[in-house]
Amino acid sequence: MSNEFESWEDVLRSLLGEDAAQQAIESMRAAGIDPSALGEAAGLPKDRNQLMMMINQVQAMLATSGDGPVNWTLARDFARQQVHLGGDPSVTAAEEARVRQYLQVADLWLDPVTPLPPSGGARSGLSRAAWVERTLPTFQRLAEPVAGSVVQAIASTLQSGSGRVEGLGLEGPQATDLLRRLGGAAFGMQLGSAVATLAREAFGFSDIGLPLTADGAVALVPRNVEAFGEGVEVPMPELMQFLAVREVAHARLYAGAPWLRAHVLGFVEAYAREIRIDTAAMEEAFRQIDPADPEQLREAMGSGVFALDVSDAQRHALARLETALAVIEGWVEEVTTEATQGQLDHVIALTELMRRRRAAGGPAEDTFKHLVGLELRPRRLRDASTLWRTLTTARGAEERDRLWSHPDLMPSTAELDDPTVFADARAASADFDDALEALLREEGTEGPS
Repeated sequence: MSNEFESWEDVLRSLLGEDAAQQAIESMRAAGIDPSALGEAAGLPKDRNQLMMMINQVQAMLATSGDGPVNWTLARDFARQQVHLGGDPSVTAAEEARVRQYLQVADLWLDPVTPLPPSGGARSGLSRAAWVERTLPTFQRLAEPVAGSVVQAIASTLQSGSGRVEGLGLEGPQATDLLRRLGGAAFGMQLGSAVATLAREAFGFSDIGLPLTADGAVALVPRNVEAFGEGVEVPMPELMQFLAVREVAHARLYAGAPWLRAHVLGFVEAYAREIRIDTAAMEEAFRQIDPADPEQLREAMGSGVFALDVSDAQRHALARLETALAVIEGWVEEVTTEATQGQLDHVIALTELMRRRRAAGGPAEDTFKHLVGLELRPRRLRDASTLWRTLTTARGAEERDRLWSHPDLMPSTAELDDPTVFADARAASADFDDALEALLREEGTEGPS
Protein backbone atom coordinates (compact mmCIF):
# COMPACT_ATOMS: atom_id res chain seq x y z
CA MET A 1 0.00 0.00 0.00
CA SER A 2 1.54 3.34 -1.05
CA ASN A 3 2.27 6.23 1.26
CA GLU A 4 -0.15 8.40 -0.71
CA PHE A 5 -2.99 5.93 -0.12
CA GLU A 6 -2.24 5.79 3.58
CA SER A 7 -2.34 9.58 3.71
CA TRP A 8 -5.70 9.73 1.97
CA GLU A 9 -7.02 7.07 4.33
CA ASP A 10 -5.88 9.19 7.27
CA VAL A 11 -7.87 12.12 5.94
CA LEU A 12 -11.02 10.06 5.48
CA ARG A 13 -10.78 8.54 8.96
CA SER A 14 -10.23 11.93 10.52
CA LEU A 15 -13.20 13.44 8.75
CA LEU A 16 -15.67 10.57 8.67
CA GLY A 17 -14.70 8.06 11.33
CA GLU A 18 -13.49 4.47 10.87
CA ASP A 19 -16.69 2.87 9.55
CA ALA A 20 -17.70 5.69 7.23
CA ALA A 21 -14.15 6.01 5.87
CA GLN A 22 -14.04 2.30 5.02
CA GLN A 23 -17.42 2.58 3.32
CA ALA A 24 -16.15 5.54 1.25
CA ILE A 25 -12.99 3.69 0.21
CA GLU A 26 -14.98 0.63 -0.87
CA SER A 27 -17.40 2.82 -2.80
CA MET A 28 -14.53 4.52 -4.64
CA ARG A 29 -12.96 1.19 -5.52
CA ALA A 30 -16.29 -0.15 -6.79
CA ALA A 31 -16.63 2.94 -8.99
CA GLY A 32 -13.14 2.39 -10.42
CA ILE A 33 -11.61 5.36 -8.59
CA ASP A 34 -8.00 5.09 -7.40
CA PRO A 35 -7.90 6.63 -3.88
CA SER A 36 -4.21 7.51 -4.15
CA ALA A 37 -4.81 9.35 -7.42
CA LEU A 38 -7.79 11.11 -5.86
CA GLY A 39 -5.68 12.30 -2.97
CA GLU A 40 -3.01 13.61 -5.33
CA ALA A 41 -5.61 15.37 -7.49
CA ALA A 42 -7.06 16.98 -4.38
CA GLY A 43 -3.68 18.55 -3.67
CA LEU A 44 -3.00 16.69 -0.42
CA PRO A 45 0.51 17.37 0.87
CA LYS A 46 2.86 14.39 0.91
CA ASP A 47 4.68 15.70 3.96
CA ARG A 48 3.24 14.00 7.04
CA ASN A 49 3.38 17.10 9.27
CA GLN A 50 1.70 19.31 6.68
CA LEU A 51 -0.97 16.68 6.16
CA MET A 52 -1.74 16.44 9.88
CA MET A 53 -1.95 20.24 10.11
CA MET A 54 -4.49 20.21 7.30
CA ILE A 55 -6.43 17.41 8.99
CA ASN A 56 -6.53 19.35 12.26
CA GLN A 57 -7.84 22.45 10.47
CA VAL A 58 -10.58 20.49 8.73
CA GLN A 59 -11.48 18.74 11.98
CA ALA A 60 -11.87 22.13 13.64
CA MET A 61 -14.19 23.26 10.85
CA LEU A 62 -16.36 20.17 11.19
CA ALA A 63 -16.33 19.96 14.98
CA THR A 64 -19.66 20.64 16.62
CA SER A 65 -19.95 23.39 19.22
CA GLY A 66 -22.63 22.73 21.81
CA ASP A 67 -26.00 21.27 20.94
CA GLY A 68 -26.97 23.77 18.24
CA PRO A 69 -26.77 23.45 14.48
CA VAL A 70 -23.94 25.97 14.03
CA ASN A 71 -20.26 25.87 14.91
CA TRP A 72 -20.09 29.11 16.91
CA THR A 73 -16.50 28.47 17.97
CA LEU A 74 -15.52 28.49 14.32
CA ALA A 75 -17.51 31.71 13.85
CA ARG A 76 -15.45 33.46 16.52
CA ASP A 77 -12.11 32.10 15.29
CA PHE A 78 -12.89 32.94 11.67
CA ALA A 79 -13.96 36.49 12.58
CA ARG A 80 -10.78 37.10 14.56
CA GLN A 81 -8.70 35.69 11.72
CA GLN A 82 -10.38 37.99 9.20
CA VAL A 83 -9.85 41.17 11.22
CA HIS A 84 -6.20 40.29 11.78
CA LEU A 85 -5.68 39.84 8.05
CA GLY A 86 -6.75 43.45 7.51
CA GLY A 87 -4.48 44.74 10.26
CA ASP A 88 -5.52 45.01 13.87
CA PRO A 89 -2.88 46.57 16.10
CA SER A 90 -3.55 46.52 19.82
CA VAL A 91 -4.85 49.61 21.57
CA THR A 92 -1.97 51.25 23.41
CA ALA A 93 -2.21 52.41 27.00
CA ALA A 94 -2.14 56.05 25.85
CA GLU A 95 -4.98 55.43 23.37
CA GLU A 96 -6.99 53.62 26.03
CA ALA A 97 -6.59 56.58 28.39
CA ARG A 98 -7.69 59.07 25.71
CA VAL A 99 -10.76 57.00 24.79
CA ARG A 100 -11.81 56.74 28.43
CA GLN A 101 -11.45 60.49 28.76
CA TYR A 102 -13.64 61.09 25.70
CA LEU A 103 -16.31 58.77 27.13
CA GLN A 104 -16.10 60.37 30.58
CA VAL A 105 -16.52 63.86 29.10
CA ALA A 106 -19.48 62.56 27.08
CA ASP A 107 -21.26 61.57 30.30
CA LEU A 108 -20.58 64.99 31.80
CA TRP A 109 -22.01 66.74 28.74
CA LEU A 110 -25.11 64.54 28.71
CA ASP A 111 -25.98 65.07 32.38
CA PRO A 112 -27.67 68.47 31.81
CA VAL A 113 -29.71 67.36 28.75
CA THR A 114 -31.27 64.07 29.89
CA PRO A 115 -32.48 62.76 33.24
CA LEU A 116 -31.47 59.23 32.22
CA PRO A 117 -28.40 58.39 34.36
CA PRO A 118 -25.08 56.99 33.13
CA SER A 119 -25.22 53.32 32.13
CA GLY A 120 -22.66 52.29 34.73
CA GLY A 121 -20.78 50.01 32.33
CA ALA A 122 -17.06 49.91 31.67
CA ARG A 123 -15.43 52.48 29.38
CA SER A 124 -12.77 51.15 27.02
CA GLY A 125 -10.91 51.46 23.76
CA LEU A 126 -11.08 48.27 21.71
CA SER A 127 -9.16 46.58 18.97
CA ARG A 128 -11.25 45.03 16.21
CA ALA A 129 -10.68 41.54 17.59
CA ALA A 130 -11.80 42.66 21.04
CA TRP A 131 -14.94 44.16 19.47
CA VAL A 132 -15.65 40.75 17.92
CA GLU A 133 -15.36 39.03 21.30
CA ARG A 134 -17.70 41.49 23.00
CA THR A 135 -20.45 41.52 20.36
CA LEU A 136 -20.48 37.98 18.95
CA PRO A 137 -22.91 36.58 21.58
CA THR A 138 -25.58 39.07 20.46
CA PHE A 139 -25.05 38.23 16.78
CA GLN A 140 -25.27 34.57 17.69
CA ARG A 141 -28.62 35.21 19.38
CA LEU A 142 -29.90 37.09 16.33
CA ALA A 143 -28.77 34.36 13.93
CA GLU A 144 -30.12 31.40 15.93
CA PRO A 145 -33.71 31.56 14.61
CA VAL A 146 -32.57 31.17 11.01
CA ALA A 147 -29.42 29.10 11.49
CA GLY A 148 -31.15 25.74 11.84
CA SER A 149 -33.20 26.29 8.69
CA VAL A 150 -30.15 27.27 6.66
CA VAL A 151 -28.09 24.30 7.84
CA GLN A 152 -30.91 21.86 7.11
CA ALA A 153 -31.41 23.40 3.66
CA ILE A 154 -27.70 23.03 2.89
CA ALA A 155 -27.78 19.36 3.86
CA SER A 156 -30.89 18.71 1.76
CA THR A 157 -29.49 20.57 -1.25
CA LEU A 158 -26.17 18.74 -1.29
CA GLN A 159 -27.67 15.32 -0.69
CA SER A 160 -29.05 13.50 -3.74
CA GLY A 161 -32.53 11.99 -3.85
CA SER A 162 -31.04 8.60 -3.05
CA GLY A 163 -29.51 9.97 0.15
CA ARG A 164 -25.97 9.82 -1.23
CA VAL A 165 -23.39 12.58 -1.15
CA GLU A 166 -21.86 12.51 -4.59
CA GLY A 167 -18.07 12.58 -4.57
CA LEU A 168 -17.74 11.32 -0.99
CA GLY A 169 -19.27 7.87 -1.38
CA LEU A 170 -21.50 8.28 1.66
CA GLU A 171 -25.18 7.71 2.20
CA GLY A 172 -27.71 7.32 4.98
CA PRO A 173 -27.12 8.68 8.52
CA GLN A 174 -23.38 9.20 7.94
CA ALA A 175 -24.08 11.42 4.95
CA THR A 176 -26.73 13.42 6.79
CA ASP A 177 -24.50 13.93 9.83
CA LEU A 178 -21.53 15.01 7.70
CA LEU A 179 -23.59 17.48 5.70
CA ARG A 180 -25.12 19.01 8.80
CA ARG A 181 -21.66 19.51 10.25
CA LEU A 182 -20.48 21.01 6.96
CA GLY A 183 -23.54 23.29 6.92
CA GLY A 184 -22.92 24.31 10.54
CA ALA A 185 -19.31 25.11 9.67
CA ALA A 186 -20.38 27.09 6.60
CA PHE A 187 -22.92 29.15 8.55
CA GLY A 188 -20.40 29.70 11.34
CA MET A 189 -17.88 31.00 8.80
CA GLN A 190 -20.57 33.20 7.24
CA LEU A 191 -21.43 34.68 10.64
CA GLY A 192 -17.74 35.16 11.38
CA SER A 193 -17.27 36.96 8.07
CA ALA A 194 -20.25 39.23 8.76
CA VAL A 195 -19.04 40.16 12.24
CA ALA A 196 -15.50 40.74 10.94
CA THR A 197 -16.87 43.13 8.30
CA LEU A 198 -18.73 45.04 10.99
CA ALA A 199 -15.65 45.03 13.23
CA ARG A 200 -13.66 46.84 10.53
CA GLU A 201 -16.25 49.65 10.38
CA ALA A 202 -17.83 49.99 13.82
CA PHE A 203 -17.04 53.05 15.91
CA GLY A 204 -18.35 51.41 19.09
CA PHE A 205 -21.27 49.26 20.22
CA SER A 206 -24.07 51.45 18.84
CA ASP A 207 -23.44 51.76 15.09
CA ILE A 208 -26.31 49.63 13.79
CA GLY A 209 -28.81 50.76 16.43
CA LEU A 210 -29.12 47.33 18.03
CA PRO A 211 -27.85 46.87 21.60
CA LEU A 212 -24.79 44.70 21.06
CA THR A 213 -23.95 44.31 24.75
CA ALA A 214 -26.14 43.76 27.81
CA ASP A 215 -23.93 45.28 30.49
CA GLY A 216 -24.11 49.00 29.72
CA ALA A 217 -20.52 49.07 28.49
CA VAL A 218 -19.36 51.85 26.17
CA ALA A 219 -16.37 51.78 23.87
CA LEU A 220 -14.69 53.25 20.82
CA VAL A 221 -12.57 51.43 18.22
CA PRO A 222 -9.80 54.01 17.61
CA ARG A 223 -8.51 52.44 14.39
CA ASN A 224 -11.94 52.60 12.76
CA VAL A 225 -12.56 56.18 13.86
CA GLU A 226 -9.15 57.22 12.51
CA ALA A 227 -9.80 55.49 9.18
CA PHE A 228 -13.19 57.19 8.88
CA GLY A 229 -11.71 60.56 9.85
CA GLU A 230 -9.26 60.52 6.95
CA GLY A 231 -12.09 61.48 4.60
CA VAL A 232 -13.78 63.97 6.92
CA GLU A 233 -12.81 67.64 7.25
CA VAL A 234 -13.18 67.64 11.01
CA PRO A 235 -10.32 67.54 13.54
CA MET A 236 -9.83 64.04 14.91
CA PRO A 237 -10.34 65.02 18.60
CA GLU A 238 -13.68 66.61 17.73
CA LEU A 239 -14.79 63.55 15.73
CA MET A 240 -13.80 61.27 18.60
CA GLN A 241 -15.67 63.37 21.15
CA PHE A 242 -18.81 63.57 19.02
CA LEU A 243 -18.86 59.78 18.51
CA ALA A 244 -18.22 59.28 22.22
CA VAL A 245 -21.32 61.32 23.07
CA ARG A 246 -23.43 59.25 20.66
CA GLU A 247 -22.06 56.01 22.10
CA VAL A 248 -22.74 57.06 25.68
CA ALA A 249 -26.22 58.34 24.78
CA HIS A 250 -27.15 54.93 23.34
CA ALA A 251 -25.90 53.20 26.46
CA ARG A 252 -27.83 55.58 28.75
CA LEU A 253 -31.02 54.95 26.81
CA TYR A 254 -30.81 51.16 26.96
CA ALA A 255 -29.83 51.24 30.62
CA GLY A 256 -32.57 53.73 31.50
CA ALA A 257 -35.23 51.70 29.67
CA PRO A 258 -34.50 48.11 30.75
CA TRP A 259 -37.31 46.73 28.55
CA LEU A 260 -35.88 48.24 25.37
CA ARG A 261 -33.14 45.72 24.57
CA ALA A 262 -35.45 42.69 24.58
CA HIS A 263 -38.07 44.77 22.77
CA VAL A 264 -35.80 45.61 19.81
CA LEU A 265 -34.02 42.25 19.57
CA GLY A 266 -37.41 40.58 19.75
CA PHE A 267 -38.44 42.24 16.47
CA VAL A 268 -35.32 40.88 14.74
CA GLU A 269 -35.92 37.40 16.13
CA ALA A 270 -39.60 37.47 15.13
CA TYR A 271 -38.62 38.41 11.59
CA ALA A 272 -35.91 35.74 11.39
CA ARG A 273 -38.23 32.97 12.63
CA GLU A 274 -40.46 33.54 9.61
CA ILE A 275 -37.65 33.44 7.04
CA ARG A 276 -38.01 30.84 4.30
CA ILE A 277 -35.04 29.51 2.38
CA ASP A 278 -35.08 29.87 -1.40
CA THR A 279 -34.10 26.29 -2.23
CA ALA A 280 -33.97 26.97 -5.98
CA ALA A 281 -31.46 29.80 -5.45
CA MET A 282 -29.46 27.61 -3.08
CA GLU A 283 -29.33 24.73 -5.56
CA GLU A 284 -28.14 27.10 -8.28
CA ALA A 285 -25.47 28.61 -6.02
CA PHE A 286 -24.25 25.20 -4.82
CA ARG A 287 -24.30 23.43 -8.18
CA GLN A 288 -20.59 23.90 -8.99
CA ILE A 289 -19.06 23.72 -5.51
CA ASP A 290 -17.16 21.01 -3.68
CA PRO A 291 -19.47 19.78 -0.87
CA ALA A 292 -16.45 19.04 1.33
CA ASP A 293 -15.19 22.64 1.23
CA PRO A 294 -16.84 24.87 3.91
CA GLU A 295 -15.22 27.97 2.39
CA GLN A 296 -17.00 27.37 -0.92
CA LEU A 297 -20.23 26.74 0.99
CA ARG A 298 -19.80 30.05 2.81
CA GLU A 299 -19.25 31.97 -0.42
CA ALA A 300 -22.30 30.32 -2.00
CA MET A 301 -24.45 31.36 0.96
CA GLY A 302 -23.46 34.97 0.35
CA SER A 303 -25.12 34.92 -3.07
CA GLY A 304 -28.59 35.16 -1.51
CA VAL A 305 -30.51 32.13 -0.23
CA PHE A 306 -33.48 33.77 1.46
CA ALA A 307 -36.87 33.63 -0.26
CA LEU A 308 -38.18 36.96 -1.50
CA ASP A 309 -41.71 36.37 -0.23
CA VAL A 310 -42.38 38.23 3.02
CA SER A 311 -45.10 37.00 5.33
CA ASP A 312 -47.61 39.26 7.08
CA ALA A 313 -45.89 38.53 10.39
CA GLN A 314 -42.55 39.60 8.90
CA ARG A 315 -44.00 42.80 7.47
CA HIS A 316 -45.43 43.64 10.89
CA ALA A 317 -42.14 42.88 12.67
CA LEU A 318 -40.14 44.83 10.08
CA ALA A 319 -42.38 47.90 10.33
CA ARG A 320 -42.14 47.92 14.12
CA LEU A 321 -38.37 47.37 14.00
CA GLU A 322 -37.82 50.22 11.54
CA THR A 323 -39.94 52.53 13.69
CA ALA A 324 -38.10 51.49 16.86
CA LEU A 325 -34.67 52.02 15.26
CA ALA A 326 -35.74 55.44 13.96
CA VAL A 327 -37.15 56.49 17.34
CA ILE A 328 -33.99 55.35 19.15
CA GLU A 329 -31.67 56.98 16.63
CA GLY A 330 -33.77 60.16 16.64
CA TRP A 331 -33.55 60.45 20.44
CA VAL A 332 -29.79 59.86 20.36
CA GLU A 333 -29.39 62.51 17.68
CA GLU A 334 -31.46 65.02 19.65
CA VAL A 335 -29.63 64.63 22.96
CA THR A 336 -26.24 64.47 21.22
CA THR A 337 -26.98 67.75 19.46
CA GLU A 338 -28.07 69.36 22.73
CA ALA A 339 -25.00 68.07 24.57
CA THR A 340 -22.45 69.13 21.96
CA GLN A 341 -23.82 72.52 20.88
CA GLY A 342 -21.48 75.20 22.17
CA GLN A 343 -18.88 72.53 22.93
CA LEU A 344 -17.88 71.45 19.39
CA ASP A 345 -17.53 73.51 16.22
CA HIS A 346 -18.88 71.10 13.60
CA VAL A 347 -22.01 69.67 15.24
CA ILE A 348 -24.32 70.26 12.27
CA ALA A 349 -21.89 68.73 9.78
CA LEU A 350 -21.22 65.73 11.98
CA THR A 351 -24.93 65.16 12.61
CA GLU A 352 -25.65 65.15 8.88
CA LEU A 353 -22.67 62.88 8.29
CA MET A 354 -24.03 60.31 10.74
CA ARG A 355 -27.48 60.52 9.15
CA ARG A 356 -26.10 59.79 5.71
CA ARG A 357 -23.92 56.98 6.99
CA ARG A 358 -26.88 55.23 8.63
CA ALA A 359 -29.19 55.83 5.65
CA ALA A 360 -26.74 54.69 2.98
CA GLY A 361 -25.46 51.67 4.86
CA GLY A 362 -22.47 49.82 3.46
CA PRO A 363 -20.75 46.44 3.31
CA ALA A 364 -21.56 45.79 6.97
CA GLU A 365 -25.32 46.14 6.51
CA ASP A 366 -25.17 44.17 3.24
CA THR A 367 -23.37 41.32 4.97
CA PHE A 368 -25.90 41.30 7.79
CA LYS A 369 -28.69 41.15 5.20
CA HIS A 370 -27.12 38.05 3.65
CA LEU A 371 -26.70 36.52 7.11
CA VAL A 372 -30.17 37.05 8.55
CA GLY A 373 -32.11 38.25 5.50
CA LEU A 374 -32.87 41.62 7.10
CA GLU A 375 -31.92 45.23 6.40
CA LEU A 376 -31.33 47.48 9.39
CA ARG A 377 -32.24 51.02 8.40
CA PRO A 378 -33.77 53.80 10.52
CA ARG A 379 -35.65 54.97 7.41
CA ARG A 380 -37.57 57.67 9.27
CA LEU A 381 -34.68 59.08 11.26
CA ARG A 382 -35.35 62.70 10.28
CA ASP A 383 -39.02 62.41 11.27
CA ALA A 384 -38.10 60.84 14.61
CA SER A 385 -35.49 63.50 15.31
CA THR A 386 -38.05 66.24 14.58
CA LEU A 387 -40.53 64.52 16.89
CA TRP A 388 -38.12 64.45 19.84
CA ARG A 389 -37.08 68.06 19.23
CA THR A 390 -40.72 69.15 19.18
CA LEU A 391 -41.44 67.22 22.37
CA THR A 392 -38.39 68.67 24.11
CA THR A 393 -39.50 72.21 23.24
CA ALA A 394 -43.09 71.57 24.32
CA ARG A 395 -42.56 69.54 27.50
CA GLY A 396 -38.86 69.61 28.42
CA ALA A 397 -36.32 66.81 28.77
CA GLU A 398 -37.88 65.37 31.93
CA GLU A 399 -41.30 64.78 30.35
CA ARG A 400 -39.72 63.69 27.08
CA ASP A 401 -37.69 60.93 28.68
CA ARG A 402 -40.56 59.71 30.84
CA LEU A 403 -41.87 58.17 27.62
CA TRP A 404 -39.13 55.54 27.82
CA SER A 405 -40.73 54.10 30.95
CA HIS A 406 -43.00 51.76 28.95
CA PRO A 407 -43.16 50.51 25.34
CA ASP A 408 -46.81 51.59 25.00
CA LEU A 409 -45.74 55.23 25.31
CA MET A 410 -43.45 55.07 22.27
CA PRO A 411 -44.57 56.85 19.08
CA SER A 412 -46.12 54.67 16.41
CA THR A 413 -45.31 54.78 12.71
CA ALA A 414 -48.38 56.93 12.07
CA GLU A 415 -47.45 59.35 14.86
CA LEU A 416 -44.09 60.06 13.21
CA ASP A 417 -46.07 61.78 10.44
CA ASP A 418 -47.12 64.65 12.71
CA PRO A 419 -44.83 65.33 15.69
CA THR A 420 -47.06 68.17 16.96
CA VAL A 421 -50.07 65.88 17.32
CA PHE A 422 -47.90 63.32 19.12
CA ALA A 423 -46.56 65.96 21.53
CA ASP A 424 -50.05 67.26 22.27
CA ALA A 425 -51.40 63.73 22.82
CA ARG A 426 -48.59 62.78 25.17
CA ALA A 427 -48.94 66.09 27.01
CA ALA A 428 -52.66 65.46 27.55
CA SER A 429 -51.88 61.93 28.71
CA ALA A 430 -49.25 63.21 31.13
CA ASP A 431 -51.65 65.83 32.52
CA PHE A 432 -54.29 63.14 33.04
CA ASP A 433 -51.78 60.85 34.79
CA ASP A 434 -50.66 63.68 37.08
CA ALA A 435 -54.27 64.55 37.94
CA LEU A 436 -55.13 60.92 38.63
CA GLU A 437 -52.06 60.46 40.81
CA ALA A 438 -52.92 63.60 42.80
CA LEU A 439 -56.53 62.43 43.23
CA LEU A 440 -55.43 59.01 44.52
CA ARG A 441 -53.00 60.65 46.95
CA GLU A 442 -55.78 62.92 48.21
CA GLU A 443 -58.23 60.07 48.70
CA GLY A 444 -55.53 58.07 50.44
CA THR A 445 -55.10 60.75 53.09
CA GLU A 446 -58.86 60.95 53.75
CA GLY A 447 -59.37 57.23 54.21
CA PRO A 448 -61.48 54.86 52.15
CA SER A 449 -64.68 56.27 50.63
